Amino acid sequence: MTSALLPIFQPAPMLFEHGDGAWLTTIEGDRYLDFGAGIAVNALGYSHPHVVAALERQGRKLWHLSNVYRIAGAERLAERLTEACFADVAFFANSGAEANECAIKIARRNQHACGKPERWRIITFAGAFHGRTLATMAAGGNRKYLDGFGPAVDGFDLCPLEDIAAVRNAVGAQTAAIMIEPVQGEGGIRQVSFQFLRQLRELCDEQGLLLIFDEIQCGLGRTGYLFAHQEAEVAPDIMTLAKGLGGGFPIGACLATRHAGEGMTPGSHGSTFGGNPLAVAVANAVLDIVQSDEFLAEVRRKGDLMRAELAAVASRFPNMVVEIRGCGMMLGIKCALPAPQIAEALRVHGKVLTIPASDDITRILPPLIVTDGEIRQFAQRLQLALGAVVGNAALKAG
Repeated sequence: MTSALLPIFQPAPMLFEHGDGAWLTTIEGDRYLDFGAGIAVNALGYSHPHVVAALERQGRKLWHLSNVYRIAGAERLAERLTEACFADVAFFANSGAEANECAIKIARRNQHACGKPERWRIITFAGAFHGRTLATMAAGGNRKYLDGFGPAVDGFDLCPLEDIAAVRNAVGAQTAAIMIEPVQGEGGIRQVSFQFLRQLRELCDEQGLLLIFDEIQCGLGRTGYLFAHQEAEVAPDIMTLAKGLGGGFPIGACLATRHAGEGMTPGSHGSTFGGNPLAVAVANAVLDIVQSDEFLAEVRRKGDLMRAELAAVASRFPNMVVEIRGCGMMLGIKCALPAPQIAEALRVHGKVLTIPASDDITRILPPLIVTDGEIRQFAQRLQLALGAVVGNAALKAG
């Protein structure tokens, strides 16, 4: 049977009927341990009672209002997010790509408002992923995503990661901002050093540039801190969020200082659905739980446990596991075989779901509410899957 869906995805064959916590169940009743969490989206797992209650409660009131009216839940969410970080103002969108588009526009408009309209280019980094719109694809610079879509949108200058000299050389009269993920997700779970983030902050201050942190995948508790940059004690001027913010409900956010937001006046940007009552009700419910100090401390503890369990498995397969990367509950395993092959082995032999990334990294992104027992169960299933892969390789070699 030919699907009516545009053939841009290659989904696994399972059809899931429902989920609970860190588990998904197919229509046949098979249960899978989900350590991909919808690509770091389902921060509180599936069917979390607090989030479900918020959705149902709001669903009986208002689903949507245009932004020509005030939306109380959006105002509350903006206040809570800005109070928790460097920012003064927030804009709500529907996705991470839209949040990044907003960040790009804010950076350009800020320089224009400050009397420097010639400053509109943004420095980005190799391995970055900022979205699938024409501008955010250009910001990431990955030819795999750009090829076939005509000339790349101009305005982005790609630099090597962790090379401050290259960044300095790239700054020119047209440079407006620097944009970076504190932990690259699609790029292979690469944690940017705190030193490099501080160097970028210093360079931006020195040159009058804005610093943008894309925390769409690494934010909202994923690293064990509400925002990943907080551990480095480096504050940006603009930050983007999505994925875990809605716990599975589509919402993105762009946060900025009041200075960075200069120039963003009525009519300069907008979104039909962004910040609608249903989306912000769910995001507020997610934030109720994720921003707790006790919850974040547990994420850090469980992240340490998960890394230790992965290291124990790696020690049993020294010729297979090359590297373990990441922090908190945003970890990656680099193996001697391609990541899609490892993810397939985990799915088939362990009934575990994971997400491949660049650089042959298998991303380990469980819901933040995962239990110690489930982490150990994952390690056992990983060992089983790697054993099957090694055994199959030995058979083929024989």
